[in-house]
Amino acid sequence: MIKAKKSLGQNFLTDRNILEKIVNIVPIKGKYILEVGPGTGNLTSFILKNEPKEMLVIEKDDELANNLDKIFNERITIINDDILNINETSLFKEKRGVTVFGNLPYNISTAVLFHLVKYHEKIEDMSFMLQLEVVERMSASVGDKDYGRLSLMLQYFCQAQKLFDVSPQAFTPQPKVNSAIVRLTPHKALPITVKDTDCLKVVVRTAFNQRRKTLKNSLKTLISDSELSDLEIDMTLRPEKLTLTDYVKISDAISESTN
Repeated sequence: MIKAKKSLGQNFLTDRNILEKIVNIVPIKGKYILEVGPGTGNLTSFILKNEPKEMLVIEKDDELANNLDKIFNERITIINDDILNINETSLFKEKRGVTVFGNLPYNISTAVLFHLVKYHEKIEDMSFMLQLEVVERMSASVGDKDYGRLSLMLQYFCQAQKLFDVSPQAFTPQPKVNSAIVRLTPHKALPITVKDTDCLKVVVRTAFNQRRKTLKNSLKTLISDSELSDLEIDMTLRPEKLTLTDYVKISDAISESTN
């Protein structure tokens, strides 16, 4: 019997009703499917019943990867590695319109999300089981208490929609936190384009590292008061009051001044 490893943050989703709800979120038949962290293969089995064209799974745990190979034989392709080590070529090859599923360990969920969103042009949609707190941050709007770096950087690339909550009783072993399902749909065309994505990341991270301070104080190491004034952005606002468009304006102004 496979036992969950606490060191890897493993909690296996076993509730059949929840598994069925997940596979009904988006069409699967004839699609190229990527599953991250399949664990014991419970969700994998439900996905395969819906007849995907091809299925690739990424499983870091050696024991689980070997078990998946025994269960599914050649019905899936298994990569036994950490998703964070895997590049675009290995994940997608020449494929586009990929549908991604994942029950992500809570301790690395943010890192995995930022890794996958880099390949947004290859992905049609992503459905993840995550800690409820993370999902609320992902889908938060301007002014919400959960609005921050994760909201902004993911929403630059995708539309984020919380779908439904999942209780700890749906897992073995039961986690100590509540979970939720979120769907990320990459924009077919970015609603706004920043000149330098890395600069935007720095601006957003710097602002929210000091979210209790006004914009004037939190970003003073990156941009001057006069440059902010030229952008017609209220310097007395706190970071959670600024839209993605505002942050793109600030980022572009910094990019221009440093080139």
